[in-house]
Amino acid sequence: MKNPRSQIAIVALAVLLPVLLVLGIWLGGHPSDLPGFARKALVADNGSLVVGEAIERINHDYYRPVSKASLSSSSIAGMVSSLHDPYSSYLTPQEYKGFDQPASFAGIGVEVNPKPTPTGLEVVHVFDSSPAQRAGLKPGDVIVAVNGRSLRGVPPNTSTALIKGPPGTDVRLTLAHRGSSRRTVIVMRAVISEPVVASAMRTHKGVKLGWVYLATFSEGSHGELYDAVKGLLKAGAKGIVLDLRANGGGLVSEARLVASIFIASGTIVTTRGRTQPTIVLTAAGGAIPTRIPVVVLVDHDTASASEIVTAALQDHHRATVVGTHTYGKGVFQELEPLSGGGAIKITVGEYYTPSGRNLGGSGVKEGAGVTPEVTVAHGVDTEHGLEVALRTLAAKVG
Repeated sequence: MKNPRSQIAIVALAVLLPVLLVLGIWLGGHPSDLPGFARKALVADNGSLVVGEAIERINHDYYRPVSKASLSSSSIAGMVSSLHDPYSSYLTPQEYKGFDQPASFAGIGVEVNPKPTPTGLEVVHVFDSSPAQRAGLKPGDVIVAVNGRSLRGVPPNTSTALIKGPPGTDVRLTLAHRGSSRRTVIVMRAVISEPVVASAMRTHKGVKLGWVYLATFSEGSHGELYDAVKGLLKAGAKGIVLDLRANGGGLVSEARLVASIFIASGTIVTTRGRTQPTIVLTAAGGAIPTRIPVVVLVDHDTASASEIVTAALQDHHRATVVGTHTYGKGVFQELEPLSGGGAIKITVGEYYTPSGRNLGGSGVKEGAGVTPEVTVAHGVDTEHGLEVALRTLAAKVG
């Protein structure tokens, strides 16, 4: 026969446990209501407690409603901002969901010179299989009027807004080209996804040369670039211009694989971090023959993974660099998801070129970047920059 006292204790415990559980959950969300001695005993990090207390006070007492979720996001963003690191940032759940998605817009499929010209918008790149390409637009064309409206003196942002519009609608463009008379074309707008890789065969003084443009180092971009390079070589290209202008970087793993398209063996980049081991990334194999000359075309917006590739080709004497000093970023970041659905992108280490150079300037500051062998003093981001690169490449063809 069971002891009546033990039965009473079991019943009392069964009743008390749910109460303690509910109380614990409530106090977990209201740590400021704990007695001082309990706060010190149960909350290990006083700083975390203060942040939670501040969020609780604002949520409860502010003159208008503010959600705890927005306050938490702001506090995380503030912490990252306190690092004074231009490369580190906080992504809200919504921003993280759309992170690294290809940019898309309703337009005609051209990239224009962001710097204003006296008469209109200069086309610097035409996307493959785009409405603009089908209409015959070419780099060097200047869009001088849209639907009859002159673009003379119109800011570039306003001009591009006039060209964009609902998919399926037409836009009438008046074009001018150096040494040619003006012409008018009608282009049907479409939803444009900016391609990661673009390519074309160019000719300089009768020499067939391949041009490949890489927009970003996203997952799988090396495969697209490799296919484009092999296709150009199969079509008779005697050399390759790798265009990394305005490429702000991306995945270090992709940088290694892109460099491996041109470098047969050896170090591509070395990374070092405070909590991460030193890692030496070497060529993956499968490079194109070294007899094929290569030129890398860069500008000041060539950064991060783009600089890793450029410096590796330069250090291995595999390519001639043409353009301007690159951005000068010597650190790399990792994207770390958070439990609330957002993420933080933070600087976790520095990278070094095969010759041991760090292209940054003491941590997260801008450094000297990559110095080109052939400098383009003006107009590197226009067709002129590509012309210099093609001329340099043609001189290397044996």
